[in-house]
Amino acid sequence: MVPTLNRPKEEITMSTPSNEPPPEFRRPVHLGDSYETTPPWDIGRPQTAFATLAEEGGLHGRVLDIGCGTGEHALMAARVGLDAVGIDQSPLAIETAERKARERGLKVRFLCYDALMLADLGETFDTVLDCGLFHTFDPEIRGAFAESVASVVRPGGRYFLLGFSDRQPGTWGPYRLSRTDIESAFTDGWHIDSFTEAVIDILIEPNTIQAWLVTITRL
Repeated sequence: MVPTLNRPKEEITMSTPSNEPPPEFRRPVHLGDSYETTPPWDIGRPQTAFATLAEEGGLHGRVLDIGCGTGEHALMAARVGLDAVGIDQSPLAIETAERKARERGLKVRFLCYDALMLADLGETFDTVLDCGLFHTFDPEIRGAFAESVASVVRPGGRYFLLGFSDRQPGTWGPYRLSRTDIESAFTDGWHIDSFTEAVIDILIEPNTIQAWLVTITRL
């Protein structure tokens, strides 16, 4: 993660507090492409919250997975017969996602792309999945990100956000999101349908992170 306009999920590095009292938020350090090794969030399967969403028929039409990493959620959408696209800023993650698609015989288009420039795709989607991207953005950038997402979601389409919750203790990792943080970003042209307490599974202790699963509809 870098302190610029876009701090994509792929640039988060997990750290532990020093012996000194930690600040309220410890900014992660960008060490290059995080997929040079397996990052903690790359669990090799869809997150439980999104897998349940798919099982319950919550995915519709064309699906865009933003900050897709190695592609598990876009591949999940393709597996249930949907047209899926995944974008990420990590070239290594995109290479891995493309390899998974070939090995599994699934048709998914993966792009190395900036999530703040979605309008330039010139495409529209019915469902947008975001696992762990929104919570990496600085507060002053969140509105611009919401506008970027709005530019590609058809009226009536839905954006599903799975991100760190302010219920999660500690200071390591990305921003903890309050309901107000999310509500203040998705205002004009959006309707927030629901907040659900959820978890994000990771590969390191404590293995699950307290999260929000938020359903937001494009008006």
